[in-house]
Amino acid sequence: MQTPTPTPPDGAEPPRTPAIAMPGAGRRVTVISGENAAAIPLHLLFRDGTRPNPVVPAVDRAVPRPAARPPRQAGARTIVAAPARPAPPVDPGIAERPGPTLPGGAAVAAGTLALAGCAALIWRTGALPQPLAALLRLPSYPYHGIGLGQWVLLALGVTVAVLAFGGLGRGRVGYAWVLSLFGDYRGTVRRTGLVWMSPLLMRRRVDLRLRHWRSEPMAAVDANGTALRVVVLVVWRVRDTARAALAVADHERYLRQQVEAALARVLSQLPADAFHEDAPTLRNAEAVGDALTRLLKSEGEPVGIELYSAQPTRIEYAPEVAAAMRRQRVAAIDARHRDAVLTSVVDAVEDTVHRLTSRGLVELDDYERKALVKDLTVAFYTGRGTGEGA
Repeated sequence: MQTPTPTPPDGAEPPRTPAIAMPGAGRRVTVISGENAAAIPLHLLFRDGTRPNPVVPAVDRAVPRPAARPPRQAGARTIVAAPARPAPPVDPGIAERPGPTLPGGAAVAAGTLALAGCAALIWRTGALPQPLAALLRLPSYPYHGIGLGQWVLLALGVTVAVLAFGGLGRGRVGYAWVLSLFGDYRGTVRRTGLVWMSPLLMRRRVDLRLRHWRSEPMAAVDANGTALRVVVLVVWRVRDTARAALAVADHERYLRQQVEAALARVLSQLPADAFHEDAPTLRNAEAVGDALTRLLKSEGEPVGIELYSAQPTRIEYAPEVAAAMRRQRVAAIDARHRDAVLTSVVDAVEDTVHRLTSRGLVELDDYERKALVKDLTVAFYTGRGTGEGA
């Protein structure tokens, strides 16, 4: 009858395998020195094959197993939280409002009437040349000079015509005019077609269309200080024309510089790759894009820019470190592969030994069990390596 091996308390060193007296030998020989027995979880059994029914080893039935950690979901999103800081201040006096405009047809009619009135006054005073009057089949009047009142009427008519035709503009879909007078904001015109605006107002055209900008490779660093090259696609449009034209010198240049600054803030929170552990990385483009979008949206509001998305299209290592990081990645993949093979072999050996003993096919003492484990481990590992190599 075999005596069960006592289980050592937590934190104590497990007992060494005693020397076994070999038959026919005059001295005691240690078969496996320094061998430790530990519980092996079976949920990793045959990762790339069919998973058998889990079986609890007989030697560990009396020892409570620790609570298993929930498996990490493959599609879980890693949220990169952008650090909060106050946005640039906004001048409350700069806000878009409708500008003074009139229909273009009314301006054309007014200018035409003013010119017609001036022509009629010139004809009635007799200043119209005789050949021109005969060509137009108009009666001629004798010329006695143009009085002061007539000069005033002519000047008024010409002024009206110049203002009417000089203020005409063609509004286009997707564009707007920002109007100012002597540096003071007067409003924004978003109307399309023929419109009239005062020719005394200064006009600045602003593009309102949905726009996208694909950046050049920009330099950045990850949480480990590794140099990166990042390309970002930004989709945006101008929401407040007054702020875009007056609150900043160049809103397009401002947006590009904010993209570069936001990349430095977001990418420095996580490493580009986690070679030897399952940790969040910058390879989660969706989470990185969400953080960039939130950050740039808050930075663009003070200048009237509405940002829809800022998505990294390419995150790669800088040329000076790309070769070294590629070698490190290959080494990490090889290490994980070896660990997976070894884990599968150990689980298979454990399951085989347990089945043989639990079904009563063999009765093994401590020495025979360890010898069988050693032989099966060598055989399974050799066979697994040869099969995968082929």
